[in-house]
Amino acid sequence: MWPSCMARFPSSGQPGYRFVPSPGAGAGEEEMRPLVSVVCACFNISKYLDEAIASIYAQGYPNLELIVVDDGSTDDTYERLAMLRERHGFQLYRQANRGVSDALNHGLRHARGEFVMTPDLDDIVLPGVLDTRVDYLLAHPEVGCVGGFNICIDSAGNEVARDGFSEGCVERWGFDAALAETLVVMPLTALYRMDAMKRADFFDPSIRVQDFQITLRIAAQGYEIHRLPAYMGRYRRHGSGLSGRYKLNYEADMQAIEPYRAHPNYRRARQLILNKALKKAVVQDGRYAWQLFRSVPLRAWDRVTLKRFWRFLRYLPVLGLKGGTDVAGR
Repeated sequence: MWPSCMARFPSSGQPGYRFVPSPGAGAGEEEMRPLVSVVCACFNISKYLDEAIASIYAQGYPNLELIVVDDGSTDDTYERLAMLRERHGFQLYRQANRGVSDALNHGLRHARGEFVMTPDLDDIVLPGVLDTRVDYLLAHPEVGCVGGFNICIDSAGNEVARDGFSEGCVERWGFDAALAETLVVMPLTALYRMDAMKRADFFDPSIRVQDFQITLRIAAQGYEIHRLPAYMGRYRRHGSGLSGRYKLNYEADMQAIEPYRAHPNYRRARQLILNKALKKAVVQDGRYAWQLFRSVPLRAWDRVTLKRFWRFLRYLPVLGLKGGTDVAGR
């Protein structure tokens, strides 16, 4: 199943961002709203916790539980969380640093909700979007995950970019398309059906980046993945550590598609993941780029791979490499 525009939704008209308005609960319905578990893993993000947690509670959703797992922070993140717990009364757990996927699984073991969110606690959930997604999942039992799009901000909270999407068009994805296009529904915007997460066996703790793997695992169970034409969060891009993150993402994405090696769309997914990593590697790390080029046979290269290769050759002198044995690291 390839993504299709399946419905049209109005926008709020509110300046700065758009969200799909919820029809809202009628009189006496609030206490009947499904329980939503918001499960968060965090590591060394003390300065952003107040704003992130405030944005979750500002949803005004009447039946919500927040579960936070500190993944072995070495700053004052846990102490700050303990103070915020006194104010809000959420569940707080602490573990040795084992990665976000393991920490989320820890939190999910305590979750009781029919639906689940897993936002990072350095990001901000935009107003009104939780009710919208709950209503959507209630109306679409075939959907295992519904998401949307992000406004990107820097460490100081300044807007730097926005995701693009087709106005008024709901994207509808099945497993074949999700694999072929390496679909990622960002955790900040995703609302999962708990039954779907259970059938997917939650997160693979050996994969340290969680968003792509859980999208595939849920779709592989026969659920559809939908994305609404709406901004749902302010996603924070940090300046520090970004230069090498593409390597982590590459390894995680390759691990995520490995169980589907026999699928006809595996090679296409592998090529998209490779080309994405090469975009950064050819200008930042020539030896790593060379390893990536050599990881697939030349006959499997597409036009984008060839484009990356010619750019790689141009950047060799800039990277201080001469090619040949220098590139190979011998």
